[in-house]
Amino acid sequence: MYRSTSCSVASSDVIPCFATASGAGPALVDDVKLLMQHGWTVIRTAPMMPNRAGGFVGDSAIFDPRASIAVTAEWLTKVREACGSELVLGIDYHHRLSIAETASFCQRMPAGTLDFLEEPIRDETPEAYAALRKLTPTPFAVGEEFASKWQFLPYIEQHLTDFARIDICNVGGFTEAMKVAGWAEAHYIDLMPHNPLGPICTAATLHLAAAVPNFAWLEVRVTQTENLYYGESGRNDADAIFPVQPQLDGTVFPVPTAPGLGIEIDEDLAQAQTWRFWEAPHWRRPDGSVTNW
Repeated sequence: MYRSTSCSVASSDVIPCFATASGAGPALVDDVKLLMQHGWTVIRTAPMMPNRAGGFVGDSAIFDPRASIAVTAEWLTKVREACGSELVLGIDYHHRLSIAETASFCQRMPAGTLDFLEEPIRDETPEAYAALRKLTPTPFAVGEEFASKWQFLPYIEQHLTDFARIDICNVGGFTEAMKVAGWAEAHYIDLMPHNPLGPICTAATLHLAAAVPNFAWLEVRVTQTENLYYGESGRNDADAIFPVQPQLDGTVFPVPTAPGLGIEIDEDLAQAQTWRFWEAPHWRRPDGSVTNW
């Protein structure tokens, strides 16, 4: 597939990936060290919230931005101190902060603590990212929700992001994704694809990655610290429904060589599934007001 996506051969033999450490407080340091022991060199983390018992939680139905940035900055600094300078370290704040809160968060950590900051604020207003850029030198990773090249336009042309978090399923498939990739290449912006949607998205993104020269890392969600597709049966649902799919080799995917995308689906098992609706969590602030998840 990648050979028909680009006029050239694959840009690399393997597709590098990043993992997510979902622990909080001391468990975050442990998770990062565990991933590093398995060869991961690019690791993303998540925001934390202190709890009433004095501990820390990774996810909470109550989100207080100021409380979160204080404890999260503290523990990210400890991760960097414990794990060294060679680790590529980032965090996904999932558009939960304001400009002022993001600036305060970044300024609480020594320079060089973070290699990327993903989606700290909402992306509907590019001018907000332009304002934020003046307040912190931390590289941004933005774009997972963008549905077309037009949404990427100001972020690439004004260099409001340093990594394009393109999602091939959201942006409109190969044609639109290749346009964004070429555009980003001309502005020295690497792709860092969003990829939580399963084996089809993974396989398609691997072909995209193999066809472009400006590729950083692919998000993977089944590692030593998480399994996004874990089913009630105790088996990875994605493995059951897609018996043939690209397989992670350590921390990279080999460039696919199988026909098409390189996946096969168990149609009988798929037809036996019942429809299940997923809705994003509904978070609130301590005063009861609705906030972003």
